[in-house]
Amino acid sequence: MSQILQMNNQIIENPFQSFWMAGFECSDQLNTHGDRVDFLNITSHLELIHEDYERIKEFNFHTVREGVRWSQVETKPYTYDFSILKEMLVAGQKHGIQQIWDVCHFGFPDDLSPVHPHFTRRFAALCKAFVTYYKSFDFDLPLIVTPINEVSFMSWLGGDVAGTSPYCRNNGWEVKYAYMRAYIAGVQAMKEVDPKVRILTTEPLVSLSPKLNPTPEDINNAKNWHELQYQSVDMLCGRICPELGGRPEYLDMLGFNYYYNNQWIVEPHQMLGWNDPVPHQNLRPLSSLLKEAFERYHRPIVLTETSHPREDRPLWIKYVSSEILKVVQEDIPFWGVCIYPIIDRPNWDNLDDWHNSGLWDMDPALGIDSRVLHQPSLKVLLECQELIESTIDIAGNQKYFLLEEAVSEIQDI
Repeated sequence: MSQILQMNNQIIENPFQSFWMAGFECSDQLNTHGDRVDFLNITSHLELIHEDYERIKEFNFHTVREGVRWSQVETKPYTYDFSILKEMLVAGQKHGIQQIWDVCHFGFPDDLSPVHPHFTRRFAALCKAFVTYYKSFDFDLPLIVTPINEVSFMSWLGGDVAGTSPYCRNNGWEVKYAYMRAYIAGVQAMKEVDPKVRILTTEPLVSLSPKLNPTPEDINNAKNWHELQYQSVDMLCGRICPELGGRPEYLDMLGFNYYYNNQWIVEPHQMLGWNDPVPHQNLRPLSSLLKEAFERYHRPIVLTETSHPREDRPLWIKYVSSEILKVVQEDIPFWGVCIYPIIDRPNWDNLDDWHNSGLWDMDPALGIDSRVLHQPSLKVLLECQELIESTIDIAGNQKYFLLEEAVSEIQDI
């Protein structure tokens, strides 16, 4: 099969250098205490970027997610310092690593919030400056950008539960609307500089369901809550809020972030365990959720974030890999999976609480620049990589029609 797809009169080419991707935590937001975090420094990735890139290449990662860090780049309104970005770009070129760039990964300058009147124009100006700067390097690979990471999550965190700027409650829709106004303006600004810029959404993929023995009202309420996850992407492609300027062609590639705790019952709130001995009847396979999203938008899919903390990491890698094969079996163009974070990270609100969720852990006792390879995860990852790569090609297309056997082999690992 070709790596070029035609969907809804839109030609979409797979731009990724590798199917397996590595995500470096690049959050730079204000946390719940009002303190700025900067994870590229907290995890020592900026200091160790050359070593980190060589590490991941050894295990078949040649594409990474990185962050521009708006809060650090815009030193004062409309004035940008891209010196650290230059170092990162040069490192990617030196080591043959393709970089996907988040322009806003939760953070923005201290004098802004999503609902500030200047937020959209400042973000659009940054996007224009970033793409102009990037083009000056004359790289061969296309520029792949996520304008704003996880709009749905950040709208809830900052708009409904006061966990970050603008520290609101019960105001999630207004914050989401403001984020997407800036998001769409940013896409427009980037494409004015370079029409070939590729846009990768990165939204949470969740399942919200009613309690057991639900009333019709419970079922309808849960359905409505479940649908909210699609609002941001619906705005981007102009299905809703057309006044924001969204267009179908702005919806290029669907990126979804999926973790072990992304499914729950709405009322009363109950998380659904993904690996319980007796699965809850409301629990849906990841492949089912991805299929639902594909049938809604008909765009190629990337799993842009996934991981699990601590000892269940290997089991999670097996589960995700088997679900990927089920998606491909449905003839859905699936273009990659990103282990995020690839290097361990702490809690935003408690920097002493490390998650142990990466392929490499960090051990504070050994120093902030430590990298401790989690061998059980690596073993399973390499086995799943080998099996998936023998089953589907780099474009995410199935190579042969024995996918059921491949899924069974993964489960036996």
